Amino acid sequence: MGRLASDILLGLASHLRDVAWFDCPGGRSRWMESKDMARLVLVNLVRWSREQEDGAKVVRVENLNNPYSNQNNFDKRFKLTLNKLYAWSLVDYDRVVMLDADNLFLRNADELFQCGQFCAAFINPCIFHTGLFVLQPSMEVFKDMLHELKIGRDNPDGADQGFIGGYFPDLLDQPLFRAPPNGSKLNGTYRLPLGYQMDASYYYLRLHWSVPCGPNSVITFPGAPWLKPWYWWSWPVLPLGISWHAQRQQTLGYGAEMPVVLIQSLIYLGIIAMTRLARPNISKLCYRRSDKSITLIHTVLKMIAAWSIVAAYVVPFVLIPHTIHPLLGWSLYFLGTFALCFIAINALLLPMLPVLALWLGFLGVLFVMAFPWYPDGVIRALSVFAYAFCAAPFAWLSVVKVMSSIQAAVEREAYFPKIG
Repeated sequence: MGRLASDILLGLASHLRDVAWFDCPGGRSRWMESKDMARLVLVNLVRWSREQEDGAKVVRVENLNNPYSNQNNFDKRFKLTLNKLYAWSLVDYDRVVMLDADNLFLRNADELFQCGQFCAAFINPCIFHTGLFVLQPSMEVFKDMLHELKIGRDNPDGADQGFIGGYFPDLLDQPLFRAPPNGSKLNGTYRLPLGYQMDASYYYLRLHWSVPCGPNSVITFPGAPWLKPWYWWSWPVLPLGISWHAQRQQTLGYGAEMPVVLIQSLIYLGIIAMTRLARPNISKLCYRRSDKSITLIHTVLKMIAAWSIVAAYVVPFVLIPHTIHPLLGWSLYFLGTFALCFIAINALLLPMLPVLALWLGFLGVLFVMAFPWYPDGVIRALSVFAYAFCAAPFAWLSVVKVMSSIQAAVEREAYFPKIG
């Protein structure tokens, strides 16, 4: 779920007495567009400054202390996820639907508010998933959960997943949730059909799915934290990320990130123009072939060239806002790498095509991964592997060409900065 997902909780009400809370690093579900919203914000959360811009009700809370942070297997990114327990304290509502930010809704799912006192879906055959669950708020349950935290109830992962899973150990034996057609609310605990928490890996394997035991409603991304859908680089590695951003674009938008994107774009365009117009008039460095410094010059220039090219591909990646739209993120990345590679090309008089070979290779692999007509994920993976296999020799030849051009420049008394 990640650090950001534990910082902000967003939610929307289906009517006055029901509310869905949403862990959000920068977006919310289409399911919630037309509903009244409520937001749970941590008291120490300074960076969220636009609390009232969407008319949300704001409830401020303190961080719950995580007593499991010293466990050997504890992942620090789950330190604040126990704040989900605050959902049980929202006694002004009859039902609460808790959602992680990495949920993508395919359809309206208002029937979830008809479920019982606790409902969740099993992605793992034996452990239910806490990326989406339904609950009936109760101060008695909330205080009991706080007591369990205080006395140190067993928690295998130290996060909300392990704690809530241990608090409701018999959910697997409960009946499957079927929404009553008359709209009435159920009592008790229920298993949600898998369609309410479809693992996105089903899509990546088959590029389509059909879950027979319930409506296909919600997709979740429980994989690697650095490939969550809100990160621009996760697409097209994970194709569904573009759908997640499409829903964010219709709700919160990208107003916070766009100024940074525009400033970086102007800087990179300025670098390209200035580097080309002010190409240094480098003086010849004359030397005798017997000069022992030639080997040192050759080695130093190779190191400078290698590190400048590496920096050209790393620096733009670090500077781009992580939650920008993937198409904007990749466009800015390619513009930035081209601009910084252009500096190395002109400053060290390197051949352009070999230096940009990796740039062209990255562009090609994006097209291979984003190709939308693969029959299944296996063919897609094999296509990416085949592309990498075919491109590897060209990448190696480019490295050899860059190094050989430096060596030839030294041997032919080419242009180098005069050492004052």
